Amino acid sequence: MTSIIRFDSATPEVSTGPVNNPLEGKPQATTRNFFTSPDQHFFAGVWESTKGKWPVNYTEQEFVHMLAGEAILTDQLGQAEHVRAGDSFIVQAGFKGTWESLGEVRKLYAIYE
Repeated sequence: MTSIIRFDSATPEVSTGPVNNPLEGKPQATTRNFFTSPDQHFFAGVWESTKGKWPVNYTEQEFVHMLAGEAILTDQLGQAEHVRAGDSFIVQAGFKGTWESLGEVRKLYAIYE
């Protein structure tokens, strides 16, 4: 088993399609998953979306580093966080609200479920 997995030379699992239940726009998303742990609890890769807004319900912990674009995450109480390229943050399990991509967005993710 390889101890180091480089995103620039690995072949990711790729999935592309419309975002479920959009609230605004017709957002499309592409996930390039470069790593899945053998126990299926840890994932890492690159995710992209086009402009739009949709509901989210996080059952997982997610580290995010924004590579490009801007987004607004708004919780159920209406508290919003505006994130942009260069920002790094954690979305905790239990977060419910919306994700709004303000244009094309690309993020690096590491998810623990």
